Amino acid sequence: MSQSATEWSQLRDSRVFFYAAVVVSLIHIVINMTGWISGFWPNVIHFIGFAWLCVGWYVARDASKKLKLFNYSLAAATTAATLWLFFSEDTIYERGFHLTWADWMAGCVVVLASLELTRRMAGWLIPTLIIIALGYVAWWGQYLPGVFRFSGLSLETIMFRSLFGDDGMFGSIATISSSFVMMFILFGAFLVRSGAGDFIIDLAKRSAGKMHGGPGLIAVIASGLTGTISGSAVANTASTGVITIPLMKKAGYSPRFSAGVEAAASTGGQLMPPIMGAGAFVMANYTQIPYTDIVVVSFLPALLYFLTIAAFVRLQAKKEGLKPIEEGSPEPLSVLMKRGGYSFLIPIVLLIGLLIWGLSPTYAAGFAILAVIAASWLTPNRMGFTAICDALALGAKNMVMTALLLISVGLLVNVVATTGIGNTFSFMIVQWAGGQLWIAILLIALASLVLGMGLPVTAAYIMVATIAAPALQQLILQNQLVDLLVAGQLPETARVTLQFMAGVTDVDLSQPIPYDQAAALVGGISRDILPTLLDVAIAPEMITLALLSAHMIIFWLSQDSNVTPPVCLTAFTAAAIAKTSPMAAGLSAWSLAKALYIVPFLFAYTPFLSGDWGEALQIFVFSAFGLYAFAAVFVGWLGQALNPVMRLLVFVAALLLLWPLSLWWHLGGLGMLIALRLLNRTRRSSGDAPRIQTQ
Repeated sequence: MSQSATEWSQLRDSRVFFYAAVVVSLIHIVINMTGWISGFWPNVIHFIGFAWLCVGWYVARDASKKLKLFNYSLAAATTAATLWLFFSEDTIYERGFHLTWADWMAGCVVVLASLELTRRMAGWLIPTLIIIALGYVAWWGQYLPGVFRFSGLSLETIMFRSLFGDDGMFGSIATISSSFVMMFILFGAFLVRSGAGDFIIDLAKRSAGKMHGGPGLIAVIASGLTGTISGSAVANTASTGVITIPLMKKAGYSPRFSAGVEAAASTGGQLMPPIMGAGAFVMANYTQIPYTDIVVVSFLPALLYFLTIAAFVRLQAKKEGLKPIEEGSPEPLSVLMKRGGYSFLIPIVLLIGLLIWGLSPTYAAGFAILAVIAASWLTPNRMGFTAICDALALGAKNMVMTALLLISVGLLVNVVATTGIGNTFSFMIVQWAGGQLWIAILLIALASLVLGMGLPVTAAYIMVATIAAPALQQLILQNQLVDLLVAGQLPETARVTLQFMAGVTDVDLSQPIPYDQAAALVGGISRDILPTLLDVAIAPEMITLALLSAHMIIFWLSQDSNVTPPVCLTAFTAAAIAKTSPMAAGLSAWSLAKALYIVPFLFAYTPFLSGDWGEALQIFVFSAFGLYAFAAVFVGWLGQALNPVMRLLVFVAALLLLWPLSLWWHLGGLGMLIALRLLNRTRRSSGDAPRIQTQ
């Protein structure tokens, strides 16, 4: 959603830092498009630039001169220390990785400054975790018993790896931030400034405004489309919410429900291809699965998410007796032509085309930014010098928190990589889950909620994936191994491995065996033998599918901190606009975002992400009806108010539609839902249903 003139004026209020942000963005574009510098230096510039923007833009206007002086001194010291270290890099290597007292001072300034800047942007959680992690590898890890015992490293080694290691502050995570994430945040900012958001809102009004629950559906459509270009659920809520939330309240929705709809829909924008808030590119980098493969299989799950929210909105409107918007409006196609809306598709189509062609994401994003500027001249909102500067500044400002967080998270990732504690946590997840995949998913959901409180999704996803993805992939493969045993389709090499390495000689593995026996057999296999067995038993394409499913589950669950109390920034932002209780808005958003927790189970137990469109469409259709049934259970409405018995029956129908059973069970669940819908309608008394207002 494009900003109003007042908002753009506010963006430019701090002239020095406005133009500093423009310069920071331009430098990133030049570096990413030309390869002007390489190695650690793009990440060094990334850190220094956003350190200055953090202390400049996020110091209170009425702060005392002493406080401002301290902040600017902090940024200057951070700049000097960072430059000292990386200009001294070759000398440090020549000395055999030994640090002088000046190197030590500079390193301490850089680490402490990153923690302080992260604390300012996201609170104490991440800095506290980093301090605990560094303490573990330096000191107190040696006092722990068992698998968590770590003898410790010298302080010099820890400092060197934290700064110069591939997994450290300026390593792979910072590279993701300074390239993929930065370029796509900028691309979203240019689309926003070009007026794409205005067009999306207008199109959403004309597409859904006259339907039952129209204002809520407008929020779903607009937030979904805007979210896929903005890269930030909070920014999406702040921009589209100022229009959609008053519209919903005016139509009769409660402030709490209006805020919940906007927060849940804006969160879904991060799930919608082709950009997915840069998540698709980070996932491709982590898994080495092509970006295009990830995007293609992500579309139907994202559509399921938005259909679920739409179902909640429509059922709530029916329950409360809300009427459609009564106002004349042109048809969507006429709006598209009149406003030059087709031009907004040009950069997105170009972006996807360049990625499919094989261009790197950073290059594709750079050319797409140029396409946004060119395409804007086909619309009334032509981008000139001022608008381009606005977009560059907005992109940099939207990136401040993410940039500083991802650089600081490098300290945590470095500890995980150095100590191998990630493998230990993965083993613990498998042990705690008792071999049950669904328990592991619940544990990961809890971990992602805690670690993701107040964090951008990209940072939350990276943190959780580093620890939990291997465990989740292993459990998915174990389930596949059980299925092979039950079907009697275990490859001969796997049978030999089980017989000679695991000592399984009392079972005929060439024949189908009962599920319970197969599950017990797999659960009893040694941790040392299991990876080898999975490699020989499972086809390579299924191993890749398990890897993608594990990361996609974590990516979806990483969104939950946006809508789940106690810390749900997206819902809090919506609550401020709706003028309602933040916690009430959070609970409403949490209930509306049920698909965020259900769809990951489809990733785990079905071939939804396999790329087989026949299977995927079948899963999609039945799941859509199942999620609609779940929405009916939560709202308490299906053609008429649901009594407790009817709610229970609709819930059973939802389970039959969603549970990974045979086609006949799914058809039975669909028939049951239709029958219940018809039966409940016959209970309707004459006249309109009573209007029930929620508070």
